Amino acid sequence: MSASPKPASAPSFLGRAGPLVLARLFTAGLTLSIPLVLARVLRLDEYGTYYQLFLIATTLSYVLPFGVAQSLYYFLPRAEQKRPYLGHALLFVTGAGIVAAGLVWAFLGHVAAYFNNPALMEHRAALALYTAFFLGSYPLEISLTSQGKTKASAVVYLASDAVRSGVMVLPPLLGFSLHGMMIAVACFAGLRYVATWVVSLRGSTGPLVDWKLFKEQLVYAAPFGAAMCLAIPQQNAHMYAVAGVVAPAVYALYRVGCFQLPVVDLLYTPTSEVLMVRLGELEREGRLEEGVEAFREAAGKLAYVFLPFAAFLFAAAPEFVGAMFGQKFLPAVPIFRVSVLGVVLSILPMDGTLRARGQTRAIFNSYLVKAVVTVPLLWVGVKYFGMMGGIASWALAEVVGKGMLLMRVPQALSTPERKLGLKDVIPWRELGQASLAAFAAGGSIFLLRSGVHDTWMNLPTGFLWRVLPLAVAGLLFVVGYVVGLYAQGVRPLSALQSLRPRRAV
Repeated sequence: MSASPKPASAPSFLGRAGPLVLARLFTAGLTLSIPLVLARVLRLDEYGTYYQLFLIATTLSYVLPFGVAQSLYYFLPRAEQKRPYLGHALLFVTGAGIVAAGLVWAFLGHVAAYFNNPALMEHRAALALYTAFFLGSYPLEISLTSQGKTKASAVVYLASDAVRSGVMVLPPLLGFSLHGMMIAVACFAGLRYVATWVVSLRGSTGPLVDWKLFKEQLVYAAPFGAAMCLAIPQQNAHMYAVAGVVAPAVYALYRVGCFQLPVVDLLYTPTSEVLMVRLGELEREGRLEEGVEAFREAAGKLAYVFLPFAAFLFAAAPEFVGAMFGQKFLPAVPIFRVSVLGVVLSILPMDGTLRARGQTRAIFNSYLVKAVVTVPLLWVGVKYFGMMGGIASWALAEVVGKGMLLMRVPQALSTPERKLGLKDVIPWRELGQASLAAFAAGGSIFLLRSGVHDTWMNLPTGFLWRVLPLAVAGLLFVVGYVVGLYAQGVRPLSALQSLRPRRAV
């Protein structure tokens, strides 16, 4: 008797990420508006202070959870009683938030002295509260996504991001400046923390705490958590290093150069999260051999988006920075072009794959090597090349770390019956097609600029005229990229179709 075919209406695992992608797409404009609006309503030194405050908050918020919240992606798809794992995560990040607030209160003065920015101390209480509550609410979307509730996670993400954007933008627009914004975001984080407890535990069963399960959860999370203790400081090290040698106003230029549109988070994060859940389901169902197809599907779709996106930002960097932030930030263009490399390095969802297969130690090792490499690179780079040395040091360390992760992916996706090599896990065809089309489209922007540079320089002032060069460059690039794909036999809409949520019939 032949095996029953799979239902034609069954969605691909990547299609399940659709609600998350759509929610993040909707809020991307709101999130993007935050630094763009603040760049115009805050003084340059205040703008640098804003970035320094949130550099401190985000560093603590990503390090102190120690991977316990992320462990839900591994345990919840496999667990019958989910409440203990949720309770452990919520209690752990609550304690971590209290620790974070204490660190901010005790050491912000030392950080302010290192940054040569005493204005940081004006926001010590608001920063401590924001960091504590934001860190405590870290599991909110994770708890829903890890249970397969992608639509609910998308709704929560949508509401949270919309409110957060409002409380960060409206106070400065209404004349309350940076101080008013910090008080508003602290209140927002407190409300989000309360919502996290209510939403995360709803419908779950079992005790809130099970010490045996907590030990198992902590053992799993520890390598990843230790990796975060290395990775986040390492990734942010160039920002701290530059902040310590330049004035806050100059630091504002550097952070604009490091700015990236939320497209990477918009697609990579939900895709990686759903990939982790899918790999866990395949393991539970005894279908481990299908994991490599899931990985290639995810990476291939990301390649069609991330490669052209990076090519466009590199080619149209002057138009982008001028339109989004204003002409006074054009000195940040060379730094911005180097930072675009981060988009290309996000094509392969390697860390999510290794976490789903329980190989968090490999992630730790890669971050350890990156941390070791970063120290001499930053010392030489910032000392002799200033801000360009800082961003170049970051880029080189990222290449080293991603290369180490890539070496472990074939082993993570292999089975006893099927041993994989590097050539088996990379979507070579999609990478090649997207690269050729993106390179040709990017070249057209350089040709356009050389022909109309004088015209752009003599445009009238005003927002619409400032955006016009970027809009023309964007239209030219999109047409060139689509034509380049069609010339290779690729239909762009078909290539991205699996990112849409599909209804089961």
